[in-house]
Amino acid sequence: MAVESDGEEEAVARPRFVRPYTITSGRTHATVDLPMEATLRLEPAEVGTSLSAAALAVLEVCDRRSVAECAALVKMPIGVVRVLLSDLVEHGFVRVQATTTENSSKDERIELIERTLRGLRTY
Repeated sequence: MAVESDGEEEAVARPRFVRPYTITSGRTHATVDLPMEATLRLEPAEVGTSLSAAALAVLEVCDRRSVAECAALVKMPIGVVRVLLSDLVEHGFVRVQATTTENSSKDERIELIERTLRGLRTY
């Protein structure tokens, strides 16, 4: 695209939109169950060069954060981040901390709420 400025044409760079399926190699579903509130932890591992730039961006921000927080920080749709995170979990770079389910006890739910509050207080 060119824009006139003082009688001369200048090239103006426009932001490009990358389709989500391009980032995930066409995959739309995560292979690991990742609820939005699931807390992620980095695992000590040697990061190979086989990770995409998007996966590396997610890996940089995911420690001690939820799936939803990671998506917001890397400014990607949550579905894309879930697919990337599931790859990172399968390769052993990230661990998912347990969250509550329908069958969770009262103590498990209270522990999750307390963990969430501790995390919020650190900000």
